[in-house]
Amino acid sequence: MAKINPYTLQMQITRMFESNQSFFALEKVNDWLKERKEDPHNYEIIFHRQEARLDSGLSLNIQIELKRKDGQEVDPWLQQEINRYQ
Repeated sequence: MAKINPYTLQMQITRMFESNQSFFALEKVNDWLKERKEDPHNYEIIFHRQEARLDSGLSLNIQIELKRKDGQEVDPWLQQEINRYQ
């Protein structure tokens, strides 16, 4: 069983949604993108609510989808990293 890291962005966003604080989620993702030298204005950020993994101890799971506004493909590493939970 994989150990869950509570400090990953995906886990922080999920906890925001669980505690009805989702209005902070967009700003959190924008800050995360800035830390990685990405311009948040280049991305559309979409949150997908899903059932939580059984071993997570959470009631839901939020997946974060990035779409580039210029139509280019999002770097696969960036998309994977934004949803990392370990």
